[in-house]
Order: sequence, then structure tokens, then C-alpha cells
Amino acid sequence: MYILIDHYVDFLRIRKNFSHHTIEAYQKDLFDGLEFFAQVLKISEEELVPTAIDGKLLRQYLAQLYQRKLSRATVARRLAAWRTFFRFLFNEGLVGNNPIQRVNNPKQEKKLPQFMYPEETKHLVEAPDESRLGIRDRALLELLYASGIRVSELVSLNLDQLDLGRGYVRVMGKGSKERIVPIHQQAVAVLKLYLQSVRPYVALRDCQAVFVNYQGNRLSDRGIRKMVTKYCQQLGLKEGISPHTIRHSFATHLLDNGADLRSVQELLGHVSLSTTQLYTHVTKKKLKKVYKLSHPRA
Repeated sequence: MYILIDHYVDFLRIRKNFSHHTIEAYQKDLFDGLEFFAQVLKISEEELVPTAIDGKLLRQYLAQLYQRKLSRATVARRLAAWRTFFRFLFNEGLVGNNPIQRVNNPKQEKKLPQFMYPEETKHLVEAPDESRLGIRDRALLELLYASGIRVSELVSLNLDQLDLGRGYVRVMGKGSKERIVPIHQQAVAVLKLYLQSVRPYVALRDCQAVFVNYQGNRLSDRGIRKMVTKYCQQLGLKEGISPHTIRHSFATHLLDNGADLRSVQELLGHVSLSTTQLYTHVTKKKLKKVYKLSHPRA
């Protein structure tokens, strides 16, 4: 089975162009199921073959996942990994059917995305001081809130992806899908200040990253998260705010101010409109809160 999983990983990397993190997650989910199936069948993982896995065994695995008190999202992800793996095997002619087709995904809990109110976001973006790293942080926060890009997209952002003259950023999203995102002039001004007065004195000569750390290398995902947490603590904002919260805030504020759902979907780089629709629940929730606070009979 390990050889087949290796072939599948090659398929995801070469044909599907999945990211390293996504492939790693798929492998982890497949290995989790592999261990369970081998234990139930009382054979080694190397001896396990796809045809030994049937609907009954998959339902046993599903029950075991629930017994481990895993979240519905995790259970659904594990099943999705096995579903796509069997689809790959079927398309390659290695199995005659896909037994997991008859196993239903768990119903997902609808979690509303956490977001900040405009005043909170303004305070966060303006929190950095006038030092070199402070100017870098201000430019980074301005760009995050101006564009709503993912932290992974921000980390991988290179100089040639900025078009500050026209106020655009070329973003490489999930699955290497490119999108053009406009940014407002205030963000452009702060980015220009950082690129002209800070980055040339900090970045290493061969580094193409827009945002660099104090050593001159590309700023990491972890570094950005730590930076956001630091400013949130300074301001006394609620716990749990992350770069992704800024992305949620970007989408929520656009919808609150009249942007249409399709445009927000395009800006966020969502493949499915249903993903973007989560934010309409947030705005409805806010609308109800405002109504209760404002209506004399509420």
C-alpha cells in the first residue's frame, strides 16, 4: 500500500500542483487509516491491499474516529483523503470500484469566522512605531487588511508581484491560481515608504521577498503570527486574533459596506461561492445586534 500512496503523492505534487503542506496533510490522514485497517484485519500495513478495504471496514473506521472525539471537520478531512485516494486508484485502473462512495461525510458545524470591528482593525494597523521594523510591520498590516490575502500568500509575495503605480498586487493563491487584487492608496503609500527607506538596508542582496526579517531573509508565517499577536496584546484586543482574522475582517467590512458577494469571492480567491457566503451570516448577525440595540421595542 505504501507504494500506491507514493504514486498518489507524486500525482498530487506533479499533476495537481498541490502545496507541500496539503500533501503532508493527505499523507497523515491516509497513514492514520492505514494503521487502523491493518490492525482490524490483523495484517501488517505493507501487506494491506486496496481491495481488502470495503464499506464495512470504512464504517468501522468512521466509528473509531468519532470514539476518539475528533471534530467533524477532522473526520470529514480523513474521509476526503481516502475518497480521493480511491478515486485515483480507480482512474488508474488499480481497483474496480470506490467503496468509500457509499460512506457519507459527517454534517459540518457552521462556524462563523472571527472578525474585528473596523475601529479595532484601524488600531491594529496603526499600532507599529516609526522604527525600521515598525515601518515594515505597518506596511505588512496595511497590505493584509487592504487586500485580504492569506498569510501564506503574503509570505511568498515577491517584489515583481507588486504594481504600486497602478495599485495592484499579483497574488499566487492555492493550487498556483493567480489573481489580481487592488489595494488602496494609503496602503500603497506605506508600502512605498517601507520599500524605499527600510527594505534596502535590511534585505539580503539575492532575497526577492517583499517582507524580510531582521536578518534580511524572507519573513516566515510564524514570524507574522507572532508579530500580530504582539500588537494585539499591546492594544488589549481579544485573544485568538491572527492574520486570518484580518482576512475575515477584510471580507466582512466589504460586505457590510455594500460589496457584492461575487466580487468578494474573487478578491479572496475562493473557488466556491459557498465559502464566501459564510460572511453573509456574520453581517446578518451584526445587523440583528444593531437592530436589538437600536429598536425601541426590541
